[in-house]
Amino acid sequence: MDTTTVQTPARKRANLSNLLIGRPLETRSLAHQVVSKKVGLAVFASDAISSTAYATEEILVILALTGSLAYLGLSLPIAIAIGVLLVIVTISYRQTIFAYPNGGGAYIVARDNLGEVAAQIAGAALLTDYILTVAVSISSGVAQIVSAFPDLAPFRVAIAVGVIAFMTLVNLRGVRESGAVFAVPTYFFLGMMFLTLGIGFFRWATGSLGTVTGVEFIQETAAPLTLFLILRAFSSGSTALTGIEAISNGITAFKEPRSRNAARTLVVMSSLLIVLFLGTTILSRHIQAIPSHHETIISQMARTVYGAGSLPYLLVIAGTALVLLMAANTSFADFPRLAALHAGDGFLPRQLTYRGGRLVFSWGIMTLAMAASALVIVMRASTTALIPLYAIGVFLSFTMSQAGMVVRLRKISKLKPGEQVKGLETVLEHDPHWRLHMVISAVGAVSTFVVMTIFAITKFASGAWFILLLVPALVFIFFRIHHHYKDVAQALKLGSAKYELQTDKVITMLLVDGVHKGTIQMVKFAKSMGNPWHAVHVGVNQEKAHAAQEKWNKYIGEGQLVILPSPYRHLVAPIREYVIDLLKENPGSIVHVVMGHLAMDSLLSQALHQNSSIILNLGLTGLERVVVTIVPLQIRQNGGEVNRNMLTGEDLRRAREERTAAKE
Repeated sequence: MDTTTVQTPARKRANLSNLLIGRPLETRSLAHQVVSKKVGLAVFASDAISSTAYATEEILVILALTGSLAYLGLSLPIAIAIGVLLVIVTISYRQTIFAYPNGGGAYIVARDNLGEVAAQIAGAALLTDYILTVAVSISSGVAQIVSAFPDLAPFRVAIAVGVIAFMTLVNLRGVRESGAVFAVPTYFFLGMMFLTLGIGFFRWATGSLGTVTGVEFIQETAAPLTLFLILRAFSSGSTALTGIEAISNGITAFKEPRSRNAARTLVVMSSLLIVLFLGTTILSRHIQAIPSHHETIISQMARTVYGAGSLPYLLVIAGTALVLLMAANTSFADFPRLAALHAGDGFLPRQLTYRGGRLVFSWGIMTLAMAASALVIVMRASTTALIPLYAIGVFLSFTMSQAGMVVRLRKISKLKPGEQVKGLETVLEHDPHWRLHMVISAVGAVSTFVVMTIFAITKFASGAWFILLLVPALVFIFFRIHHHYKDVAQALKLGSAKYELQTDKVITMLLVDGVHKGTIQMVKFAKSMGNPWHAVHVGVNQEKAHAAQEKWNKYIGEGQLVILPSPYRHLVAPIREYVIDLLKENPGSIVHVVMGHLAMDSLLSQALHQNSSIILNLGLTGLERVVVTIVPLQIRQNGGEVNRNMLTGEDLRRAREERTAAKE
């Protein structure tokens, strides 16, 4: 017997989805979607490590405002100060990892120890920073590509948006898959940078290292070297610290023992970051690299060490561009998790807590991608334009996290040895070293607060004002959402007494646009309910209304068809008014509104129809004692019905016989 398998559009869409993001995973597989320390370094540290590609350059760009090359040497002491701050923040976050093994970072620490307002401030700052991380990293990566291939400059925005789309697709496949993909460029970049620094310092020691030539110095209006300018350069270079918090937010993504693996990964990441950042800054001064609109510091350094256009030079540029582009993966790993925590607490839409087919927070990933793409388009993929918006949020979250740890350690100091107290997230235990840990967290909180203040003041006119307004606005929105969910929960809350479950009288009302097969299906559905029913047609067009009445009498022949006049061609208002009148005439009754819907087998086909059922459903929302049911009629592209439940057994038998005869 010859059997033909027909692939439905839904099946085709499922196959396309499987091809792009992989087959759906069972919920029980969630425990296995974890990563090792090596992959975790690539997933969560790419943002921090990649910042070495532009942190030194941002320091030099600010120092260049003096109009003199002589002051560029100040980049080294500024970089050392940033390195010291990095060590302090790393030690503090290592304590956070062990104190909060379930992840959440600054948001959970602030929520448990500083209250809901502080938690929402920390969360808003971090969510904003993650969006900016994607925009800055990818824009900087595109800048590296444009440095090597200037002809691509007009397409930098399109390239950046395309990379965001690619990263979105990869992350929708899951944490393990994205980690495996992005581990390669991260480790390739590390290898090429350490090789470049090693060869560069060797050539400097042997006297064979040249200096940068053929680069035009950024010549702005000369400004005097002041403390304010130095602090501004320090704040720009402090972008090297962004990404440090990522591991503390994503502890649950690591294999067991999670806290230990996450803490070790954090230490390795910070060590690599310090060596690369200081090494790049020192070597750039020896080769006399200068900030330029046309070539990055990394490109100048690689060109001086290896020679312009050489294979090693191209490999360095390729590795830098890739790691900058992939650095956005840190945000794709952490933004959905943090958004899910907010949503779980009722401060963001609940949809952000839903996991997709690959057990990732798909809504969070898509939200991040759309927000970052919009930012890249508005800012024309310019790293310099985005940097002033960057890092304020992350330093605010640093401050909140470490201040929260100080409060937590003060609670611990009051415990006796062996005593335990159940906290909101963890069990508080007596810590014999609480004084040392509290001092570290306090120093970290003060240091990051000072840096945040410097950043806000020095970058205020350049665009930081926007972030200072955005974070409070987001906090306000978060609490509005939270109050909405609380109001809904209160409205749904059951009382202590038993409820009378007596069924009220139900009046069924069919909304009829015309008389066709869909109308017959609606009538059958209404009759199956066993309640009094009638149909309503809005008479927008008199001729159409008259034709509908004639067809009703001819094909239906029962029930009442009420024609509602609508001289102004309104659709929703007459129906809503009619339903309100029904409710008044029948107190205590329920009005059951049944409406049809032509369901097409593709989104493009669906867009060609009015889809008025959606509008009517919204129009009736808010009316008490009104129930709306949509009865769909499935339509194929060729106009035939697809819903086989509407066909009789005889119809199906005849269709099979016709197909068999056609084959013979």
